[in-house]
Amino acid sequence: MADFKKQYNPNRNADWNYGGPKWRLSRSKIELFNECPRCFYLDNKLGTARPRGPAFTLNIAVDTLFKKEFDAHRNAATAHPLMTKYGIDAVPFAHAKMDTWRENFEGVDYFHEPTGFTISGAVDDIWVNPKGELIVVDYKATSKDGTITTLEDSSWNEQYKRQMGVYQWLLRNNGFAVSSTGYFVYANARSDKKAFDGTLEFEVTVVPSEGDTNWIDDVLPKIKETLDSQSIPPSGKACEYCPYREAAGKKLQAIHKAAKR
Repeated sequence: MADFKKQYNPNRNADWNYGGPKWRLSRSKIELFNECPRCFYLDNKLGTARPRGPAFTLNIAVDTLFKKEFDAHRNAATAHPLMTKYGIDAVPFAHAKMDTWRENFEGVDYFHEPTGFTISGAVDDIWVNPKGELIVVDYKATSKDGTITTLEDSSWNEQYKRQMGVYQWLLRNNGFAVSSTGYFVYANARSDKKAFDGTLEFEVTVVPSEGDTNWIDDVLPKIKETLDSQSIPPSGKACEYCPYREAAGKKLQAIHKAAKR
């Protein structure tokens, strides 16, 4: 197999920075602002993003297979067996923009006039109930002990509620009626088998989640103010990148000063 080399680019093309013609405020960027305003500013204003982690190729494979599976029922206008199993009266939503809504860098978008932001978020799936309400659905793949039936005991619970809420907010602002309850379709890889034998078994569960949208209208002006400012915002309390940059910078400066003596 040929060697693959992907280098970190610390200077993004200015077209993709705030003020550039290709910049938009994605759901993940809003979440980054919630996590660390300083990392958000460095990324979106100055064009230096955090280094990317490894691609979760197994998760991507699960997402792709889920989409194929639900698309078969979308085309047939039938309920998926998981919907029947969990008593969810719905079918996958058929819409001409469905592929666009699921595409990264496109997604469901909305122009927010007070800030001038185009806000977007790529959904995994959308279902619709008999009342015509859209139901936001997100696929998750993981491996943990026990059956996943709730997110209440997860450290990601609040983040997932915000994720669900942004999608719901975007769809409502596009004129759709949207259910406040969304679902996470979880594929949980089992590790309690005696051997791998070339097969990874998953337990699939559907977990309801009430999307949180109450914070969105409050945070957007704060993001606008941060991006328009020339002052560097504070770090997030739980950010691991800012302490690393500060510690590494101080040590490199100390070495540099010592070498000049």
